[in-house]
Amino acid sequence: MIDILVYLFENYQDFAAHPAPDALALKLNALGFEENEISAALAWLDELKTAHAEDFTCDPRSLRVFSLRERQRISAESLDFLIFIEAAGVITPVMRELILDRCLALPDDPVSLGRFKIIVLMVLWSREQDLEPLIVEELLSASEGALAH
Repeated sequence: MIDILVYLFENYQDFAAHPAPDALALKLNALGFEENEISAALAWLDELKTAHAEDFTCDPRSLRVFSLRERQRISAESLDFLIFIEAAGVITPVMRELILDRCLALPDDPVSLGRFKIIVLMVLWSREQDLEPLIVEELLSASEGALAH
């Protein structure tokens, strides 16, 4: 599923620019992606598109403590990276919560740092954030070998 997300980022400059789900599924299938992976990726993307900021409201002055489920499903390296990018101002507290939500929606666990960075990239991309080239490079550089196209 992560391979499909990377493919979409690399081939569609604007998050909303990719084809409709049915056409996209056909294209991804023609490229050799498996149907179950395509279905999972499209469902995951649909949930990302329909997520509203007000669903993830939080006081920016509060201290975020990760739940047991989050610590079990997301690697310690990934949670450390999340804290780092929030402290650096790359993401807001609302984006942090959306990133955590999207990580917990992945079918496999624990979420490795490489996969986590792709999720961060997808959330930033979906929210049409200005993506600095160095940030994109960092988020794509640690991707696992299977993610390279």
